[in-house]
Order: sequence, then C-alpha cells, then structure tokens
Amino acid sequence: MEPQDWSALESACLGGGLPPAAEEQIRLAGQSYHHAEAAERHLHLAQELAPDHLAVMIGFYRYYFYKSRLEEALDVAQRCLARAGGALGLAPDWRGVSRGDADFGRFDAILPRFYLFTLKGYGYLNLRLGRLDQGRSAVQKLRELDPADRLGGSVLDGVLQRMGRDDDDE
Repeated sequence: MEPQDWSALESACLGGGLPPAAEEQIRLAGQSYHHAEAAERHLHLAQELAPDHLAVMIGFYRYYFYKSRLEEALDVAQRCLARAGGALGLAPDWRGVSRGDADFGRFDAILPRFYLFTLKGYGYLNLRLGRLDQGRSAVQKLRELDPADRLGGSVLDGVLQRMGRDDDDE
C-alpha cells in the first residue's frame, strides 16, 4: 500500500473517513448493547454503509469480546491483523513479522500500534479459548515487536508463567 493509503487507514483506526450514517449505527449499537438482536442489526448496517472500515471492525470486536463471544472476536482480530499488516507491507502471517518491519516503537505511529494492540488481543483470546501454544506464540511475538513493553505484553507473559501453578508454589 502506498504511504497515502497508510494515512487513510491510520485515520480509520480513529474513526476517520467513517460516513456519518455508519457512525450513527455504531453509536446505536452501543446504546443497544443489552439487546443483542438490535445491537447486531446496527453493527451490520454500519458494515453495509462502510464495508471493511476499521472503526466498524473495532465495533464488532468490542461487541463480541464484551459479550464473551470469543471465537467471533478472534475472527475479527485476525481480519484486523491482515488488514493492518497488509497496509504496512508486513508478512501475511504475524509469525513472519520482525521488529524492523514497521515503526512499532513510535507512540504516534498509529497503524503499527494498532497492529500490536490487535496482536495482543489475538494472543489473549487464544489463551482464553485454551489455545495455549497459539496464545503463547502471539505473546512472544508481541514482546519481540514491543521490547519496551508499551502495550503490556509482559502482563500476558506473567499470566502464562503462572498458569498451572498453585498459589502455594510462589
């Protein structure tokens, strides 16, 4: 993707370029959160109005995550990784991404940070779903890409290290 496409996608991470009607549908979905059918209808309408817009994808992710629909949240996380990774010119599989492939350390580099946040969510969801090897690999990759631990990968790493140990083992 060309650099100008990056800026459009970075802006989309923050809701930029989202048609007002789609933004309204996302707002209504949030207000309807406790009424699953209505909330999902609003999210799908937002998706029709702004297909593949990151703000809509984030809306779906958050909805599925907080509804404990973790498989669906994981699917959205995978699509977000692919979308951001493609825009950044990264390897299609996150396992093949290296620290120097993008500016992961800059706070104002929105798209690389979005990629890292998504990888963190992906790892966390896999852990919650009992896919420990996949979750552990994602957390290790996050730690590699974010050695300053700005996104808190060490917290997930700590959870992994404590798994299977009794409190008395400390």
